[in-house]
Amino acid sequence: MERVLTGIQSSGKPHLGNILGAMLPAINLAEQTKGDALFFIADLHSLTTIKDAKVRIDNVYSVAAAWLAFGFDSSKNILYRQSRIREVNELTWYLSCYTKYPLLANAHSFKSKADKLSDVNAGLFIYPVLMAADILMYDAHLIPVGKDQKQHIEIARDIAVHFNSLYGDIFVIPEPIVKEEIMTIPGVDGQKMSKSYKNIIDVFLPEKELKKQVMCIITDSKGVADKKDPDTCTVFKLYALLAEPSEISELREKYLNGNYGYGSAKTDLLKVIMRKFEKERIVYNKFMSNLSDLEDNLRMGEIKAKEIALTVLERVRTQLGF
Repeated sequence: MERVLTGIQSSGKPHLGNILGAMLPAINLAEQTKGDALFFIADLHSLTTIKDAKVRIDNVYSVAAAWLAFGFDSSKNILYRQSRIREVNELTWYLSCYTKYPLLANAHSFKSKADKLSDVNAGLFIYPVLMAADILMYDAHLIPVGKDQKQHIEIARDIAVHFNSLYGDIFVIPEPIVKEEIMTIPGVDGQKMSKSYKNIIDVFLPEKELKKQVMCIITDSKGVADKKDPDTCTVFKLYALLAEPSEISELREKYLNGNYGYGSAKTDLLKVIMRKFEKERIVYNKFMSNLSDLEDNLRMGEIKAKEIALTVLERVRTQLGF
């Protein structure tokens, strides 16, 4: 029975890019897989950048509420906070002692900041080892990831293969599931939607605040009467990800025919977002207004996750003489 595992950092509230590019594909994969699924909130990882405890706690609840709002079944599967499974820290230390420096020095998460080493903390450098521990700790087979995270799964595989070559079949070798067809979700500035770029669309905002974000989407300077190119417009690209096929065709015609302004297109996009995520917005806000229910879901998952972690960790301890 194959086990699915994935995680999202608690670096902020999940935005439209997270939802379409990571959360919904992961939930669909979990539903299609015969084994169980473990979805975790990577709050330990967030410590490399976020030092404010309250911000982290709020982010954790926000991510958990989003997973549940979009249909993750916590009664059948496992939703948990990474930091509540303390065994992952112990395994990280063991794995770090079997991980060569060049492997970590070539990791994208480090290389992207290596030109300014004074800003790099040790946690960022060993980030891939903690990620490997997150995966190997739970005998996970399938790891859904974006293309930018594939290298971290390859590092986890390298570490596991090396450890197994020394001690036998201790770890399951994980397989990345990379959905090549998933497009990059554009943000309001046309770049990849990302909290670090401050270009997100937060579908959980109250309608007035959400409207402000949508109206900030950058477009060209063509007037209402002008014909427009839907294939180069961020508003249309986002609309096409959310609307029904007939609605997409209709909007394309409006662009090509002219006499249809970008303000109207943004209003139509807002309507689609509100309709598409109506139920999820209600469930999300319900959980965020009742944190005790959210805690119950997380604690139930953490009990299950710890049971798996202890079993795997005992195999490692035995081989290492601890």
